[in-house]
Amino acid sequence: MDSILELFLGLILGAILMYWMYSLFRIKRSKELTEHQSIIILEKIKSVCKLISVEGDFAEIYKYENTREHFMSLLSSKKKALIVINAKALIGYDLKKVLMHADTNKKKIILSNFPQPEVLSIQPELEFYDIKNGLFNSFTPKDLTALNQEAKKHVMEKIPEVSALKRYGRRRIAQA
Repeated sequence: MDSILELFLGLILGAILMYWMYSLFRIKRSKELTEHQSIIILEKIKSVCKLISVEGDFAEIYKYENTREHFMSLLSSKKKALIVINAKALIGYDLKKVLMHADTNKKKIILSNFPQPEVLSIQPELEFYDIKNGLFNSFTPKDLTALNQEAKKHVMEKIPEVSALKRYGRRRIAQA
């Protein structure tokens, strides 16, 4: 009876010791180490003379689906992505196109021939939601880069269609 109690107590203590060691090694193994490295390279500097008169914020949901068929069209695999695009459009004037002359007698600078307002800059910010890979059709880094460029191109095509910003920009310069 005494040896059974010692055996049972030894098994319980051994199980507790093994669980403690297992937990200790699992924590050490599951530590995550991330390293980041970045180098900034200046590509080009140019002098600009632009006047931003209107700034517009846009949000768009971009849905991407790609279906690939395999094995003589018996199997198909679909990958999907949902992207939320938040973009800031800057509408204004390129002042290099404006004619300027000074009236020294009246001490005035006269600006003439203002061009039509144009989209000076579009700054898109993409957030990927709900990326689903298919069984035989998964996203590669090349696919994600292409998807990113395609979504930005889509926004750049859509924003100039919003003519209300350009009308507002014309009104703003007429008031000034």
